[in-house]
Amino acid sequence: MRILLTGSAGLIGRWVAAQLRADGHTVAGLDVRQLDDDFGQPDSFFHCNILNRDSLLSITQNFAPDALIHLAARVDLDEKVGLDGYASNIEGVVNVIDAVRRSSTVRRAIYTSSQLVCRVGYVPSSATDYCPSTVYGRSKVRTEQIVREADGGGVEWCLVRPTTVWGPYMSPHYQKLLRLIKKRLFFHSGPGKLYKSYAYAGNIAYQYRQLLSAAPRDISRRTLFLCDYEPLSLRDYADALAQELGAAKIPTLPIPLARALAKVGDGLNFIGMHSFPFNSFRLNNILTEYIFDVSETRRICGPLPFDFEHGVRDTAKWFERQEAASADPS
Repeated sequence: MRILLTGSAGLIGRWVAAQLRADGHTVAGLDVRQLDDDFGQPDSFFHCNILNRDSLLSITQNFAPDALIHLAARVDLDEKVGLDGYASNIEGVVNVIDAVRRSSTVRRAIYTSSQLVCRVGYVPSSATDYCPSTVYGRSKVRTEQIVREADGGGVEWCLVRPTTVWGPYMSPHYQKLLRLIKKRLFFHSGPGKLYKSYAYAGNIAYQYRQLLSAAPRDISRRTLFLCDYEPLSLRDYADALAQELGAAKIPTLPIPLARALAKVGDGLNFIGMHSFPFNSFRLNNILTEYIFDVSETRRICGPLPFDFEHGVRDTAKWFERQEAASADPS
């Protein structure tokens, strides 16, 4: 199968490319940046912004994919830019759908949204029950609405909502957690286990692969959450990483003290110290549990290849290699 993968240089993109190539598929990656290492390299790469409609249409026509996986998006949380700042998630999606509609070869498209079409902790009652709390979340609501309004470009399609994804090659933002643990600067906020539906990168790549080959009746016009089937305890996750990294046991800060420190962080952020890693927004996200019903995803995709222990071990090893490489002046 020939697969066009937008956003191929992102965390999910490189894992999906690696999975699909291992399965013998031909993968063309499309992104505004190119990978500088071997893992997740597609068979061919096109430097393209999905906001460039003409270029996107030309690439799709020339490559003639059998399927398209759309991952390209702006994913940061910058409330200052407004919805116009997330054009990739709106106008870019319109362009991708146009490319699918004009293609004579694409038979299936998987469009990527986000769990943040609803605020953290909110459990939607239906696929169109939205409750975003960020501009990014609002932009992803538009992603979904555009896909549905255009019937996915007239091919077999589904929408997927990845949750928080972790694992080797995670972004610098998520590497901060490991760095804080390593430096003994991370603490648990209160005694709770704090269960969350997280996704290990290797498992979510496998789910994308399974959706490509699933029966049309199982995926067509569906909206599915993608994550590990068993929720992850944030406490157990951090403790397991600390053990693998050879760090000290993580202390627990009582909730009142954590809230007081978060207020200090709010003040520091307000006066311009945006690098301070702890504030009320982050504390609220830490304390809010979220567990999604992924029974349908599990039925369609089947057992996942990686368990929690494998993920933690490989993530810690990858992080240690990254830190060693950055410390080596040669």
